[in-house]
Amino acid sequence: MTRAQEPVSDSKLHSGDRADAESRQENPWIEGLKTIGLSAVLALGIRHFVAEARYIPSGSMLPTLQINDRLIVDKLVYRFKEPQRGDIIVFSPTEALQRQNFKDAFIKRVIGLPGETIEVKGGRVYVNDRPLRESYIEDRPNYQYGPVTVPEDSYLVLGDNRNNSYDSHYWGFVPQDRIIGRAAVRFWPPNRLGGLDPQPLYPVTPSVTP
Repeated sequence: MTRAQEPVSDSKLHSGDRADAESRQENPWIEGLKTIGLSAVLALGIRHFVAEARYIPSGSMLPTLQINDRLIVDKLVYRFKEPQRGDIIVFSPTEALQRQNFKDAFIKRVIGLPGETIEVKGGRVYVNDRPLRESYIEDRPNYQYGPVTVPEDSYLVLGDNRNNSYDSHYWGFVPQDRIIGRAAVRFWPPNRLGGLDPQPLYPVTPSVTP
């Protein structure tokens, strides 16, 4: 099996006094350097705290995400709410992955939430013994996994390309403190521009025979 790794104007105010008039005489090269420096600081701040761009180097999230897609990752969303089933998240390598010398971020879909029991069998994913509806996968998983219970403050993640994704069914769970953010928008290529809204993955409700 191929390990599919993913690892995504300043307005100057003039006071009108002499100091302000003198400042306008400053060398334009210095002004330019200041502007570049400020822009770089702002860009770094945005990337560190708010959002950042990522690209997709592998096919582990096919068909949802194509190789070389460019995404914006929302790094603020999980400061206000918990990850939800169906979210596509970007995360730093877990301890298990670090022991295998992985250093780049991964991107996968949240399937199991804390406290839930997950099992893969018969080509379907089960959450607490109830099968999930998954409209975004092309091929059903051809492996068996679990049952396992997701630990507190951790998540079970799988790639949409179920049979070619190096994910939780190989190396375990993702602690919440490893999550960088949620993949929110695809901005490249232009013909697939748009949001990456979480998929509603409600477990199938067993039919009741009257």
